Amino acid sequence: MLTTRLTNANILTMDPDHPVAHDLGIWRGRIVGLDDAVASLPADEVIDLQGATVLPGFIDSHVHLAWTGLKASAPSVAPCERVEDVLAVVEEAASRKGAPGAWVDIGGYDQRALGRHLTAAELDQVSHGRKVFMMHDSGHACVVNSAVLDLLPADVPHREGFLAEGAMAAARRLRLPYSQEELADAIEYAARTCLAEGVTACAEAGIGGGLLGHSPIEAGAYQLLRDQGRLPLRVQLMAAADTLRPLAAHEADGIPRALDLGLRTGFGDDWLSVGALKIYTDGGMMARTAALTTPYAGMKHTGQLQDDPERLADTIVDGHLAGWQLAVHAIGDRAADLALDALERAQRIRRRPDARHRIEHAGLIRPDQLPRFARLDVSAVIQPNFLRYFGDDYASIMGEERAPWMYRGRGFLDHGITLVGSSDRPVTDGSPLRAIQFMVERASSSGQAIGPDEGITVDEALRAYTVAGAYACRWDDSAGSLTPGKRADLVVLGDDPRRVSPSRIGDIHVVATFVDGRKTDGAKPL
Repeated sequence: MLTTRLTNANILTMDPDHPVAHDLGIWRGRIVGLDDAVASLPADEVIDLQGATVLPGFIDSHVHLAWTGLKASAPSVAPCERVEDVLAVVEEAASRKGAPGAWVDIGGYDQRALGRHLTAAELDQVSHGRKVFMMHDSGHACVVNSAVLDLLPADVPHREGFLAEGAMAAARRLRLPYSQEELADAIEYAARTCLAEGVTACAEAGIGGGLLGHSPIEAGAYQLLRDQGRLPLRVQLMAAADTLRPLAAHEADGIPRALDLGLRTGFGDDWLSVGALKIYTDGGMMARTAALTTPYAGMKHTGQLQDDPERLADTIVDGHLAGWQLAVHAIGDRAADLALDALERAQRIRRRPDARHRIEHAGLIRPDQLPRFARLDVSAVIQPNFLRYFGDDYASIMGEERAPWMYRGRGFLDHGITLVGSSDRPVTDGSPLRAIQFMVERASSSGQAIGPDEGITVDEALRAYTVAGAYACRWDDSAGSLTPGKRADLVVLGDDPRRVSPSRIGDIHVVATFVDGRKTDGAKPL
């Protein structure tokens, strides 16, 4: 007796041994068979999909759930294109009643819409004595008022209240941690938003520290959701590298630094587990802090690394020696050089053939770096929607020669590099279907072609969000394809992405999302 049988469907399994099916049987959250193997079996529920397309649930291999939920509940200045309009939003938020000393959080800040950065002095005029923290949409910078600057150590650099990278992290450390209940609510909201777009599993890209950690006990918020039956999709947690510390491990273990108890990649279960170690090496293109080998077009600087290059490299090596899968944030080509050099050194010291190390973003990769990715068997975890929405701006700051090297597709695949799709939600739109459309078309939302030679096929783009995502997150034995024995995590679409015009892929309706064989609900308003 099956739990559920899906019938009369266009099932794209992503399994080359059985690529298309019409029926799929589910029992106790697992796929038990396809087509004739299940068509005649009785089932508690038979769902006639009337020709709808079924795919493995999308995997978002790099997302920020807590930040997504918190940003959704905070006042936003995203629509504002004038300084006075931004200040009006800040003043309205600062005027609301709050606990004494409470911070005022503002989201949606992007200086590009204003033509310049706001200043602490301007925020002082509208903050009513409260501490104001306005997060840049990139997650790599912020603007604060004087009430915050006065609390920072004198050696923290800022430009009239604008703080980038480590300086922003210093401001975040001034704050009391968010409560686990507050984080749990934000995470649940974000997770259900993902579900509504067909995402059934994701990797939370850095908790407990780094630029975007919200509490030193942040993992507890995810456990709280799990305990309360409110975790609606599967989540893998990347620990921020600065949560590691020296431990008195036996010298034979060869572990320089670790989490308490030696926890590392792989601990947990199908619903909640510890994933890769997240290591930041540089900033981002939106904040103009991605580390490049030559200056930004029309500018006199090359971005910045997060720390001394030797310390960054040592952290990468130590994480490898401690047995972690590594997720190394490297957007600029200079940062990618550092990451590749350190990964190569780590593998020389201790060979780990199935480490599955990843470079997160891989935003600007020179042609000569592609063979190194392949030789080191490093996956590229990219965010196609960055170029869909920000591509015009990014192309202008990279210049004509470098623009085609951004967030590559064909270049990675032709070198045998695992290409993984992700969103970096909430930096931009998290929809996998809109990202898949960009990977095929390589056109920004304005219609500008961004490296058209890097376009890939629809099947290859679908693979980046299913099979490759499962591989990058070490879920390939249980997810990524609709194969008997794997989890019954799937998405039902109103059209087949392979059969519609590429320009329509992003608008395909997500009819339903199933996790563990059960239909799920999307996000409700906060």
